[in-house]
Amino acid sequence: MPSRRELIQLTPEEIDAFLAEQKTIIIVSNGKDGYPHPMPMWFWVDDAGVVHCTTFRKSQKVLNLQRDPRAALLVETGEVYSELKSVLIYSRAEIVDDREAVIDALVRINTRGHTISEEDRAKLSDTVAATADKRVLIRFIPERYVSWDHSKLGGRY
Repeated sequence: MPSRRELIQLTPEEIDAFLAEQKTIIIVSNGKDGYPHPMPMWFWVDDAGVVHCTTFRKSQKVLNLQRDPRAALLVETGEVYSELKSVLIYSRAEIVDDREAVIDALVRINTRGHTISEEDRAKLSDTVAATADKRVLIRFIPERYVSWDHSKLGGRY
């Protein structure tokens, strides 16, 4: 008989679908004082499962990740306990200081779930380019997933 943990665990396909539906991820980096530093960020996930975010080069999360690239990423939904669904990703961060990569990520993040024309994509690229020089791309390479979906319990706790 499967354990409760096994019953609520999401499959890799369910994890992919869940992440594709969500817009905000909580990034938890390790602060220099030992306290966790959680920050909500918009994101997109590539075909290899790598999570991409952009942020300002001088942000605290960049400083934290330069010191220690380990990060926990959390996406969760649910208004009541029986609906609680979450994916926790233990990862290693890579900071990419490349203007074109930042612009591409910003466009992908801002168009998630929408089909836009090449003309609109070009306009959006021009718009986000204004802040790209001050930003970096952060790539979070997953090492391990932990997930749960309480709706799989069918109301039995």
